[in-house]
Amino acid sequence: MTDPVRIANCSGFFGDRLSGAREMVEGGPIDVLTGDWLAELTMLILSRIRAKRPGGGFASTFVTQMEQVMGTCLDRGIKVVSNAGGLDPAGCAEAVQEVADRLGVAPTIAYVDGDDLMPRLAELSAAGAIARFDDGTAEELGDLERALTANAYLGCWGIVEALSQGADIVITGRVTDAAVTCGPAAWHHGWARDDWDALAGAVVAGHVIECSAQATGGNYSFFREVPGMERLGFPWAEIAADGSSVIGKHDGTGGQVSIGTVTSQLLYEIGGPRYLGPDVTARFDTIRLDEIGPDRVRISDTQGEPPPSTLKVATNELGGFRNSVAIALTGLDIEAKADVVSAAFWRACPFTPDDFASVDTRLIRTDHADPDSNEAATAQLRITVKDPDERKVGRAFSNAFVETALASIPGLYGLGGGPSAAAPYGVYRPATVPSDLVPAYVHVGNRTVQVDSVAPQAGSDRTDGGASGPAPAADDLGDVPTERRPIGDVVGARSGDKGGNANVGVFARTDEGFDWLSGFLTVDRFRELLPETADLAVDRFDLPNVRSLNFVVHGLLQEGVAASTRVDAQAKSLGEWLRARVVDVPVALLD
Repeated sequence: MTDPVRIANCSGFFGDRLSGAREMVEGGPIDVLTGDWLAELTMLILSRIRAKRPGGGFASTFVTQMEQVMGTCLDRGIKVVSNAGGLDPAGCAEAVQEVADRLGVAPTIAYVDGDDLMPRLAELSAAGAIARFDDGTAEELGDLERALTANAYLGCWGIVEALSQGADIVITGRVTDAAVTCGPAAWHHGWARDDWDALAGAVVAGHVIECSAQATGGNYSFFREVPGMERLGFPWAEIAADGSSVIGKHDGTGGQVSIGTVTSQLLYEIGGPRYLGPDVTARFDTIRLDEIGPDRVRISDTQGEPPPSTLKVATNELGGFRNSVAIALTGLDIEAKADVVSAAFWRACPFTPDDFASVDTRLIRTDHADPDSNEAATAQLRITVKDPDERKVGRAFSNAFVETALASIPGLYGLGGGPSAAAPYGVYRPATVPSDLVPAYVHVGNRTVQVDSVAPQAGSDRTDGGASGPAPAADDLGDVPTERRPIGDVVGARSGDKGGNANVGVFARTDEGFDWLSGFLTVDRFRELLPETADLAVDRFDLPNVRSLNFVVHGLLQEGVAASTRVDAQAKSLGEWLRARVVDVPVALLD
């Protein structure tokens, strides 16, 4: 049996705290430093950066962080594994090598690629190898000829190979978020590719720590219980030979690691109990959590199954152009004012709503009765248009508001700057490709090693494990005393985006609370509490082992984050909206 390996995280997205790497290296003992830089949206952002600045298709902040910690990592034998390579892992590795040369140190730097399908996309598409990813939406695959990026989600075994070849720093392109944790664990413990339970445990640990401070109190419903919220520490996972782990943080840093913070992060951006990946399918309905000390939570008993025979592919295509006007409506007669403004706007616009591919009009009632400030008196009318023709959604559209500014309702003004120009937007479309067509390539020095992406055996391609059946009715609480309170007084929530879908994980903190929650929060009541979801397909999945329900709302984010016209395009606040809704809560739970 090997000793546990402590794997730290220093980044949850491209733009996370720049000092994170130094804090994790200098703040306490670690064996591996990891970071996640690649959200679905990030690949699109990197493609735009690269188009403006050739050679800029990777996360430059990672290179800056390596300059801060590279020497210390080499002195202490700390391995570094990061997906900051983005669209150009080779370029990122070259930039890190330049830093090493400047510092006068000599790390062994490896990079892993093979995920970028753009050079092969036409060939794969013609052969019928690219298929629509079944995420429950009606979206088709789209026009691959318009694709700006197409990257397969590789697994951890290229990272394992790089570390086995003696790499000190491993830079990848698009791998799964958990792979940067699972890879070092599999290498350290010498796991086989069919050690399903151990791999599943490491994937769960990676899922918990991959969003940096979200595991230590960030984005946590009960944040008022968390000390040091002004500067949260980042997490680490100490992974044992059997795949079980202890989630913690460096002593003396802000934040909290508790069953609540870990549960909340477990629910982030998931679907059903089966969490599919290229290396293993992790069963989230088998996870056990135990608080074993201050800021220490053990994750154990996770079961794994073989992964599907396909890899997920993230494609981004140019969707067209978009533009918005946001108009303030103040004081009395808000709805009547909105009608007048809208009619005047479209009369002034040289195009009708039918001329655009998409028109989204929202009256956002942020106004209050008897307002005690100008802001509290103000609602917002927002009109957003999309179209392939940049001319339509440019100045011709935004000037329509300007032209009516003095010939409209009382108190009218615009929210934002002057007339806005059309902006391009991307459309995210998930797909699949057979695993045997996308090996990983590991580059160490002058050597290149091909690593097969095919698992020893293929499992189910179902992501849900079956949606839950009808929950027991809880309308009739009998003689149980209740009180009208926000549901968030007794439950927490975590929400996020999965392409065009959104998920809302809801968790109770006691067995009694979950017994009530599982009966009360049916799909119908969920739709009732969040009217935006009323006409959308909603799945509910039960995770009683962590006292949680997970709801997947299909199509809420339209064509993905970059194309969504919601105010909260990533559904980050959806769970907190749900928690603010007032319901009949059993008094016993409030006590």
